[in-house]
Amino acid sequence: MRSIWKGAISFGLVSVPVKVYSATESHDVPLHQVHAKDGGRIRYQRRCEVCGEVVAYGDIDKAYDDGEQTVVLTEKDLKSLPAERNHEIEVVEFVPAEQVDLLRLDKSYYLEPEGKTLKQYTLLRRALEDSDRTAIVRFALRQKTRLAALRVRGDVLLLQTLLWDDEVRSPAFDVLKETPRISEKERDMAAQLVESLAGDFDSSAFTDDYQEQLRTLVEAKLKEGDALDTDATFGQSEDDGEDAEVVDLMEALKRSIDKKKATPAKKSTPAKAPAKKAAAKKTAAAKKAPAKKAPAKKKAKKAS
Repeated sequence: MRSIWKGAISFGLVSVPVKVYSATESHDVPLHQVHAKDGGRIRYQRRCEVCGEVVAYGDIDKAYDDGEQTVVLTEKDLKSLPAERNHEIEVVEFVPAEQVDLLRLDKSYYLEPEGKTLKQYTLLRRALEDSDRTAIVRFALRQKTRLAALRVRGDVLLLQTLLWDDEVRSPAFDVLKETPRISEKERDMAAQLVESLAGDFDSSAFTDDYQEQLRTLVEAKLKEGDALDTDATFGQSEDDGEDAEVVDLMEALKRSIDKKKATPAKKSTPAKAPAKKAAAKKTAAAKKAPAKKAPAKKKAKKAS
C-alpha cells in the first residue's frame, strides 16, 4: 500500500507520528464510455468558456462565485491556510463506542506508526482497548477539516472520518405521521421470520452478484463477441417474480416462512454430536453388564 498523508496523533502531550493509508478499495469492473456507433473512446476536455482553449490540469485554479463577483483561489492561497499546514491529528475526547452513529461514518484509513514511536502507538491502542472507548479526533486533509473516530482494528489503529451535522439529512416523510395497526398475529409471524433468518454476520459469505455477473459477461463477450446470446447466458430463473403477486401481508409472511423451512439446512459439525452421545451411552451400558458377557464366553469355550 502507498501512504496518502503523514501526520502525528497528539494524545495529551504524547505525539505519535503516523502514515495514513486508505483502508478500502473498489472491486468494480473498470468500464469507460464509448461511442455506440463505432466504439470510439469518449474523452472529456477541460475547456475555458472565455478563450475556448483546452486547459491542462496544472493550469486550473479554484474559484468562488457569489453571483456578482468571482474570487480565484490559487494553490498557493489554499496552502497558506493554517489548517492546511497543520499535520496534527488531535484527540479531542474519548467517548463510548456506541455513541458514534454509523450513519456518520465516511472514509476509513489505516494508521502506520513510525518505527521509533511504536511504543507510543501501542500505548494509545491499548488505552482504547482497555477503556472500550473511541477517540474523537480532528485534523485537516485534502483541503477540508475532518472530524473522525479513532478506534482499534486488530493491532492497527483505524481512522474513520465522520460527516458533520449539516451533512446528515433529516428524514421528513409525511406518510410516517400515521401509524398503521399491526395485529399480534402479524407481529408473531414477523418474529418467526426474523428467527428463521437469524445468524452471526460473516461478510465473507456474501458476494457482489452484479460485479460477478458483469465479469462473466465481459469474459463471454471477449470470447464470442457480438454473437453472444445474453438470454442464454443469463436466463431468468424459475424463482424470479414468484412472490410478485403476493399483496396480503399475512400471506406474504406465511409464504416467506414456508419458503425458508423448505430450504435444506447446511450440514454442520454439531449435527454429528448425537451420534457420539449414543455411542457413549452404548459403551456405558456395556460396562454396566459385564456379568452377562462372561458366562456367554465360557459356554462358547465348552462347545468348542
